[in-house]
Amino acid sequence: MSPARPRAQGGHLVFEAPALPNGILQGDCLKLMPELPTACVDLVLTDPPYVCGYRDRSGRTVANDNRSDWLAPAFHEIVRLMKPGALCISFYGWTATDAFFAAWRAAGLRPVAHVVFCKPYASRTGVFRAMHENAYVLARGRLVAPGDALSDVRSWTYTGNKLHPTQKPVEELVPLIRAYCPEGGLVFDPFAGSGSTLVAARSLGRRYLGIELDAVHAATAEKRLL
Repeated sequence: MSPARPRAQGGHLVFEAPALPNGILQGDCLKLMPELPTACVDLVLTDPPYVCGYRDRSGRTVANDNRSDWLAPAFHEIVRLMKPGALCISFYGWTATDAFFAAWRAAGLRPVAHVVFCKPYASRTGVFRAMHENAYVLARGRLVAPGDALSDVRSWTYTGNKLHPTQKPVEELVPLIRAYCPEGGLVFDPFAGSGSTLVAARSLGRRYLGIELDAVHAATAEKRLL
């Protein structure tokens, strides 16, 4: 596909991405992302595997969660798809922080914020009770801060993980998309799971595109978007 085409506006270059259809692609994002046009994405909001060997109480697992070799090539392609100045909001596993940061920095992303989602319950108990989720906010190039920045301490709604072992709540993703993706912009999630990011984007009238490796989860996401 051809790259986004720049045009002049107010002394600045504005990238006009080729139109992409809303929806979800089923398959390996490492194989599918190279087929997408350069600089077409306004916001990446994604929940990749945490590289922690996750298994929930019913025995469900997440594909590729037991290895990290996909991290660097995935984020290299993600950055290629991002428009200059765009943000990538990525959930991550704190036990694999070094691996995530190495991949982000190698891809050319720089951290500009860290978001903590406070849970009203403990998802597990060890040295501490685990009562939060984390996401780093990463920028490609020079960032223009929004006029109405969100708090970096957020609430959390329990989904019950009915559709996916690590299902994220749509209602907590909506404010992020509203604040950090322009109207008419494209929200991209290369680790779409059951499609919560895409559902949130659609509810705000943003364009959306996801990729999901697991065929069952991809089908679930597709049904949610009907």
